[in-house]
Amino acid sequence: MATVASPRSSQVTHKEFVYEWEGKDRNGKLVRGELRAAGENQVQAALRRQGVLASKIKKRRMRSGKAIKPKDIAIFTRQLATMMKAGVPLLQSFDIVGRGNANASVAKLLNDIRSDVETGTSLSAAFRKFPKYFDNLYCNLVEAGEAAGILEDLLDRLATYMEKTEAIKSKIKSALMYPTSVVVVAFIVVAIIMIFVIPAFKQVFTSFGADLPAPTLFVMAMSEFFVSYWWLIFGGIGGGLYFFMQAWKRNERMQKFMDRLVLRIPIFGTLIEKSCIARWTRTLATMFAAGVPLVEALDSVGGASGNSVYGDATAKIQQEVSTGTSLTAAMTNVNLFPSMVIQMTAIGEESGSIDHMLGKAADFYESEVDDMVAGLSSLMEPIIIVFLGTIIGGIVVSMYLPIFKLGQVV
Repeated sequence: MATVASPRSSQVTHKEFVYEWEGKDRNGKLVRGELRAAGENQVQAALRRQGVLASKIKKRRMRSGKAIKPKDIAIFTRQLATMMKAGVPLLQSFDIVGRGNANASVAKLLNDIRSDVETGTSLSAAFRKFPKYFDNLYCNLVEAGEAAGILEDLLDRLATYMEKTEAIKSKIKSALMYPTSVVVVAFIVVAIIMIFVIPAFKQVFTSFGADLPAPTLFVMAMSEFFVSYWWLIFGGIGGGLYFFMQAWKRNERMQKFMDRLVLRIPIFGTLIEKSCIARWTRTLATMFAAGVPLVEALDSVGGASGNSVYGDATAKIQQEVSTGTSLTAAMTNVNLFPSMVIQMTAIGEESGSIDHMLGKAADFYESEVDDMVAGLSSLMEPIIIVFLGTIIGGIVVSMYLPIFKLGQVV
């Protein structure tokens, strides 16, 4: 006797698609919707069980979407929290957010999560199937919200946390992007001058037959090297940067070395340090406010700081706290946190409001990051002008020295 496969087994053995359908219900009313199934026959069978006579079934064409970024997850979390606070059921909220998302990749991700929830999987378990987009911190907070029956409040708190974290990341990137882009543009300009402009001057100077100044000879020698080995220069720099970034991402020893190094860079190191402290305190405040036990919350805090130095320090703090040491004493022992953060943590422990005090510390350091980024923008402008003027001006003066010398001879 033939049997109908269960939804779970069909997901394992068959690839599913999203089908849009139209039809009439038992009262003759026109209805439409969409179903996820392996084929049209399954859609027709499911609609018949619901008392719907289908008149049109069409497989939805999946658009090629962009890569899913943390900002997309933050926006989705805010939308889901808003809809659930407004009383919209969870599955319907996923439908609305998924259909309204411009990124097809996000829409597909939300549709997959919705299908899991629809078959009885908890929301946190459905999120855990996609660790690339939902980390342990995210899943733990959702699980805590489900257990306590305050999922919409936890999603709202989680959305706020992610928005603030992404804002800090964006500010750090903007602070680093300006000098980086200027250096890249300066290198390209110098390369063009060396490859196309200097050789023309060289032909003119050679026809004079006069002795050339040392700066001019140096610039012409550099030009000859650029003309002969431009492919090696560009390939070496591009390949070197690529392998360096890959090693930074994938090699643990390299990552720890660079994380320690960036904290010691003048000016920028202070900016990164303050952003790490802001993210560390914000994460712990969010986890603690959600009712997650302190030792368990510290599991997610270290990785959320974005720096392995603070990650290793968090592991030591967690170990000491698990043996009965107070959070304030454990933070003091790692010698990474400013006295203000430690004092606010101590006040929070004494008053029973650690989450509130850590949140205030996070607010303070987030505003410090804002001020430093604004200050760096105004500080970098004169430095960059001097940098470009020295390089380009030095090349121009070197090439005009022979002309000045010839003018004196005449």
